[in-house]
Amino acid sequence: MKTEPIVIERILNASINSVWQALTDNQKMKQWYFDIEEFEPEVGFEFKFYGGSEEKKYLHICKVTEVVPYHKLIYSWHYDSQPGMSYVTFELSEEGEKTRLKLTHEGLESFPADRDSAFAKDNFTEGWNMIIGTLLKEYLEKE
Repeated sequence: MKTEPIVIERILNASINSVWQALTDNQKMKQWYFDIEEFEPEVGFEFKFYGGSEEKKYLHICKVTEVVPYHKLIYSWHYDSQPGMSYVTFELSEEGEKTRLKLTHEGLESFPADRDSAFAKDNFTEGWNMIIGTLLKEYLEKE
């Protein structure tokens, strides 16, 4: 059963250039996102990071699938030793001197939420709201 993707939109008080850099420069990503060792906004680039709770960490495995500099970034997102594949899309557009960010995370129904509640859609929704609505926002406002 295909479920509706998570879609979160925010107007960020930063230029499109600043938001793009925050999304694609791994040194900046470490300050608000995950501790990603290497990242390149290039189709085919693969990257990994750990996320989850203190009790249980999950290895995320991602691969960049589409890049339109300063406008769109898409990557696959799945987990080591778990079934399922999802895709995360960041879309940017100018709103005067601010930037509209639209995040879409689709394919969540392919994860084993019936076996592990960490894969429940509500957890992803809560996580993305925190990441985009709070952590990224605060990072950009202090830049």
